Amino acid sequence: MDSLFVALARLVDLALNIYIFIVVARALVSWVSPDPYNPIVRFLHNATDPVLYRLRRLLPFSTGSIDFSPMILIFLLYMLQNFLVTMLIGLGRSF
Repeated sequence: MDSLFVALARLVDLALNIYIFIVVARALVSWVSPDPYNPIVRFLHNATDPVLYRLRRLLPFSTGSIDFSPMILIFLLYMLQNFLVTMLIGLGRSF
């Protein structure tokens, strides 16, 4: 049972790391004028826009042309990652 929770913790850790890299790539792409019909740009927007829009509605942290929502999202994802991975490993050790 211990290895199941450790494997699940690693899977959650990997999934959140991949999503953090997607958010970083989305922020970097927003600095240039990308082709909106490019499949990579469309994927980045489709993967991050639902979360970023909700975050922007809750916390309107944009000053002028600077949008802080990707930074806030990355911070929240790191906190979630730390909590979930630690909790899953702790559950695995308790069994």
